[in-house]
Amino acid sequence: MALRGQVGAAGAADAAGGAGLGDVARRAGGGTGLRSRWPVGCGASPRWAARGVRGAVVAAESLAELEVLCNHLYEGTDLAQRLQAEKVLLELINSPECLSQCQLLLEQGTTSYAQLLAATCLSKLVSRASPLPIEQRIDIRNYILNYVASQPKLAPFVIQALVQVIAKITKLGWFEVLKDQLIFRDITADVKKFLQGTVDHYIIGVMILSELTQEMNLVDYSRPSAKHRKIATSFRDTSLKDILMLACSLLKELLAKPLTIQDRQQESLAMHLLKLVLNCLNFDFIGNSADESADDLCTVQIPTNWRTIFLEPGTLDLFFDLYHSLPPMLSQLVSDTVIYTQIMMALSCLVQFASTRRSLFSNPERAKYLGNLIKGVKQILENPQGLSDPGTYHEFCRFLARLKTNYQLGELVMVTDYPEVIRLIANFTITSLQHWEFAPNSVHYLLTLWQRMVASVPFVKTAEPHLLDTYAPEITKAYITSRLDCVPVVIRDGLEDPLDDTATVFQQLEQLCTVSRCEYEKTCTLLVQLFDQNAQNYQKLLHSSSRNPLEITVQEGRLAWLVYFVGTFVGGRLTYTSTDEHDAMDGELSCRVFQLISLMDAQLPQSSNEKVELAILWFLDQFRKTYVGDQLQHTSKVYARMTEVLGITDDNQVLETFMTKIVTNLKYRGRCEPVILRTLQFLNDLSVGYSLLKKLVKIEAVKFMLQNHTSKHFPFLGISDNYSLSDLRCRTMFYTALTRLLMVDLGEDEDEFENFMLPLTVSFESVTQIFNSSFEQEEAKRMLIGLARDLRGIAFALNTKTSYTMLFDWIYPAYISVLQRAIELWYQEPACTTPILKLMAEFMQNRSQRLNFDVSSPNGILLFREASKMICTYGNQILSLGTLSKDQVYPLKLKGISICYSALKSALCGNYVSFGVFKLYGDNHFDNVLQAFVKMLLSVSHSDLLQYRKLSQSYYPLLECVTQDHMSFITSLEPRVLIYILTSISEGLTAIDTIVSSSCCASLDYIVTYLFKHIAKEGKKTLRCREVSQDGQRLFNFMQQNPEVLQQMMSILMNTIIFEDCRNQWSVSRPLLGLILLNEKYFSELRATLINSQPDSKREVLDQCFRNLMEGVEQNLLVKNRDRFTQNMSVFRRDMAEALRSEGASDPGSLDMMS
Repeated sequence: MALRGQVGAAGAADAAGGAGLGDVARRAGGGTGLRSRWPVGCGASPRWAARGVRGAVVAAESLAELEVLCNHLYEGTDLAQRLQAEKVLLELINSPECLSQCQLLLEQGTTSYAQLLAATCLSKLVSRASPLPIEQRIDIRNYILNYVASQPKLAPFVIQALVQVIAKITKLGWFEVLKDQLIFRDITADVKKFLQGTVDHYIIGVMILSELTQEMNLVDYSRPSAKHRKIATSFRDTSLKDILMLACSLLKELLAKPLTIQDRQQESLAMHLLKLVLNCLNFDFIGNSADESADDLCTVQIPTNWRTIFLEPGTLDLFFDLYHSLPPMLSQLVSDTVIYTQIMMALSCLVQFASTRRSLFSNPERAKYLGNLIKGVKQILENPQGLSDPGTYHEFCRFLARLKTNYQLGELVMVTDYPEVIRLIANFTITSLQHWEFAPNSVHYLLTLWQRMVASVPFVKTAEPHLLDTYAPEITKAYITSRLDCVPVVIRDGLEDPLDDTATVFQQLEQLCTVSRCEYEKTCTLLVQLFDQNAQNYQKLLHSSSRNPLEITVQEGRLAWLVYFVGTFVGGRLTYTSTDEHDAMDGELSCRVFQLISLMDAQLPQSSNEKVELAILWFLDQFRKTYVGDQLQHTSKVYARMTEVLGITDDNQVLETFMTKIVTNLKYRGRCEPVILRTLQFLNDLSVGYSLLKKLVKIEAVKFMLQNHTSKHFPFLGISDNYSLSDLRCRTMFYTALTRLLMVDLGEDEDEFENFMLPLTVSFESVTQIFNSSFEQEEAKRMLIGLARDLRGIAFALNTKTSYTMLFDWIYPAYISVLQRAIELWYQEPACTTPILKLMAEFMQNRSQRLNFDVSSPNGILLFREASKMICTYGNQILSLGTLSKDQVYPLKLKGISICYSALKSALCGNYVSFGVFKLYGDNHFDNVLQAFVKMLLSVSHSDLLQYRKLSQSYYPLLECVTQDHMSFITSLEPRVLIYILTSISEGLTAIDTIVSSSCCASLDYIVTYLFKHIAKEGKKTLRCREVSQDGQRLFNFMQQNPEVLQQMMSILMNTIIFEDCRNQWSVSRPLLGLILLNEKYFSELRATLINSQPDSKREVLDQCFRNLMEGVEQNLLVKNRDRFTQNMSVFRRDMAEALRSEGASDPGSLDMMS
């Protein structure tokens, strides 16, 4: 409220004598002084600034309060003050006096934060969807250029923010014309004036180019992607090459001067120039918007007309020289951060140079270019002083990896210095692996290099030696020994254990397994030696009279690493052409792990090591994938050695070992959640294949599990207070695997099924008794959550009608009422309601037609009635919670709603319920559940519908089902509800998620088709269709009163087809035809608007495109007619893109058909 008074005061001052941006804009047509060019570095204030001073006295109070708010926002530690400041300043951005306030802050603000706020406000103003007038934007740009030129000593973050405003204005106005000039493209002329001034001005000029290049490459997903690509492509073709050449020439000039530690400005200039070059090389040249996380796949698609820059040897030498010129300064500097950053950026540029697309060069040119890169690598490895910083070291590792990403091994070995360079790289890698604690994330790139080199060996056709058989075993050895050596250091010094980061470990092991298969004999010999040595030491420690717990833990840590290595190398057989000798070596290694399993299990239940157990489970899974199952010949040599040592002759006996280990873990390690979870994942993987299931059910351990799945034998099934409610999640996986095993021989044996369900029957009876007495809530909750998770696992595995019917008969009606009661009581506790709702959603799934009950069975209707009761109960109760905070709304409300929607969708499209029966017999369960769907929907905002992915992916497919089969319900809704649903469809049409957008298109198509058919029937009305007409008439009347609803959706779809990257073209075409036929006049207006906005030379082409779109299309929505329209639309989209892409076409952003 205070700010509004301030804004008013500033506005009054402005009216009295001061002039804000608005006044300047209004006078722009009259030749304002701000539009003229200015000498860079002069101290004179621009006309706007000079006039603004007259309002200073009046606005002094306003300025002081704004500065206080800025300090609260940027420096304040009090959260309430910061939030209040943010709220008031947001009001400022939306205020009509925003520009005058920004002017006040820039000219008279006493703190950098006040200037930063002004820059932020201006940035938001110029980025709005509805742009400011062109004259006003020109004046803002010119004012900022004058401002930074006259005050080059501003705080760097203020200059950066102001430069960003210039970049945004330039990008968004790139195609705009004023007096026959592309007025915003003369930014390079402005920058060159900065380059004629002091070093500070020089730096500002480079910052403008750098920020502009970055902004041009930045995709704004709130604007049409076609507009972004057209601007980016034009900038690439007209300006980017010149900017890169300018940056390189400036760097050469800078490098020619002697660098001194006193000249910090030169350091800053070098930094900004390197950033500019990097932004140029990082530009998205072909519009593929590559995912930056996919670092391995990046190839820089340099335009062909840049060849001369890349063929010039001096270009690469410039960045290598920069690297070598900077390290000597390190010893002179107290703070070397700036120098290291410059080295890092020089290396980042070299990464992009190494990633240049192969097709830019001819074969001789590519060989020469690669030779220069390799020569530079050799020089860096011979002088690695600059790599002592983690950032520079990381970039150099990326540089090495890109060499093999972009060049073939056959090309690398032909380089003159290859033998020496591969030796240096091997030594560098070995040193890096030995210093495991230094920049651990960079090791990924080194291993990537060696993995790809080794994988390429079979394809090398040249006679030159690749030398990998010499160095690859050394790399493998260095990795293994370094990981074993790190164990005592980690344990004794309490450091972070690399084994805890399993994602990184598995990624590195996957890379290592390829490297290890080069000279596999050497790797196996080393591993056998290390395994035997460490296993013997471990046994000695266990049998020692003075057991040292620390030494035992160290030894177990080493064994865990060794087991991971064995599992990795055994799993590597799938990725390499293997031999009998290699299989025999795998057998040798596997024997030792199986012996270790026996040794570890013999210590139970007294002691157990989690890391060793997880490693063993990893090994067992790798062994399963490689040597168990039908894909492998049973004559494999792996079993020959295992027969001699362990008496294991084939995979049947291995499966017995697997199951024994699983049962042991589930029995004795119930308190260790990671081990239990990994064990159950392993059991689940074993239970997927039918051939394995046939073998597994004959094993005694499996029979034991099927007959004794209770907490007495498997403690993790218990419900004691020691477990949190989330610990029960793994039970679903356990029962899914167990039920798959049961199903193998179950057939129609109901007694066998009843015996299997007996533990759950006992639990349900206990819960029922608790409910009927004055019950203990916590115990009942835990039991019910466990039961819901167990039953969901069982239901998931029952994919036949016979077996599913057994489960339904078991649960209905006795136990399902218990679940209903739980939802009623604990609706506000997601830990309880989520498992029960998910169970109901699983019951409703008609997977493999399992719910197609016999014709005499009412089970389908009974099941739906129970689902309806549960959804209605939950929906009504959850709405009573009222307004929830942002962090609570999803877990407490939206998650449950999304599961309800998912269950309802499964029921509506499951084809096992005839919904007409409900109305016929006066049963209101169907109407009730649809009303509950609407009530829950209205309690959710449109933004939340799209923001929460699970909610949108359950709501929109459900809406598709409702509009497909139950339009009479849709037409009966109140206008406000119908508006809400249609708005949700309209917003979903532009969703990035294709599931959402396709469902929206389908829903819209069903609505439009229903309306079109109604209108068609009205023309030939008979008594027979009077009832249908009443439903249709309601919808028709609604659309007549709200014609803009369908018109807006037509605009969105046309916009998507013409300007966007339309990934579901077929889906979009289906409702579009109906919309055109219903709104022919509006379609003609859209068409005219688009054509008239183009130059005369383009209008005939575009008009022909629209004529072709409707060619041969009739006035009906029959399938044949729709298909014809879809084919026409595909051609229309291609032709329109071609026409708008060619020279002379207007900016597609101005043709956005939604404006």
